[in-house]
Amino acid sequence: MPFDFRRFDIYRKVPKDLTQPTYTGAIISVCCCLFILFLFLSELTGFIATEIVNELYVDDPDKDSGGKIEVNLNISLPNLHCELVGLDIQDEMGRHEVGHIDNSMKIPLSNGDGCRFEGHFSINKVPGNFHVSTHSATAQPQNPDMTHIIHKLSFGDKLQVHNVHGAFNALEGADKLSSNPLASHDYILKIVPTVYEDMSGKQRYSYQYTVANKEYVAYSHTGRIIPAIWFRYDLSPITVKYTERRQPLYRFITSICAIIGGTFTVAGILDSCIFTASEAWKKIQLGKMQ
Repeated sequence: MPFDFRRFDIYRKVPKDLTQPTYTGAIISVCCCLFILFLFLSELTGFIATEIVNELYVDDPDKDSGGKIEVNLNISLPNLHCELVGLDIQDEMGRHEVGHIDNSMKIPLSNGDGCRFEGHFSINKVPGNFHVSTHSATAQPQNPDMTHIIHKLSFGDKLQVHNVHGAFNALEGADKLSSNPLASHDYILKIVPTVYEDMSGKQRYSYQYTVANKEYVAYSHTGRIIPAIWFRYDLSPITVKYTERRQPLYRFITSICAIIGGTFTVAGILDSCIFTASEAWKKIQLGKMQ
């Protein structure tokens, strides 16, 4: 007797003349197909789109930076002349720079009565501070007015990613125009290294930061201390990493198979229940008619 390979067919076919179509089955079938299409499109959208996952670890992510962090500062002092405005940088490695001028620009405001300072500079990866003051001016003013608006203060590369929400420019829009003109302002920053890795594996290094601030008029034994706008910073040892990735193909295929198989199974059970109940009701009605 020849071997019949068809014995391995687990999907046995039933002749059409032994099956019976019903309106209920047709409605369930159409609804089933529409439901499958909806879930398929939802899964396809999720598969095409990228997702961003994040992780925390202790490390210095940008080891090629030479121990430096790039800083972008944009601040307006509407009541202080540009010739009086200067940037000073200090840190625990012994750096003490008064009147930093590299990659900086001063833009006169209000017919020269005010000044907008824009600077791009680097700081060491150690605790320290940088401050806007009149310390580098040739002659110190009698009553310097340190009221200000901060337009931008950011560290590292600029990240323009919609799905990443963080405090990369936490001081944007900080308005101190109504504060005491003779007061100093302290902004205490906790800087958190942040890495963003895109689908190609390219990494960008930025920094988020939290901020607390206080306003005060300082005095010493010689009298009132010249006010300034201080940005005191410290670095967190924790690094935040965002990784851009797409759902694996095998997971997408598994989801589609589960959607199709599960939907057809549930629809078949539902149709069978409705059909059985309908036949039983018909028999009951026939029994009553007899």
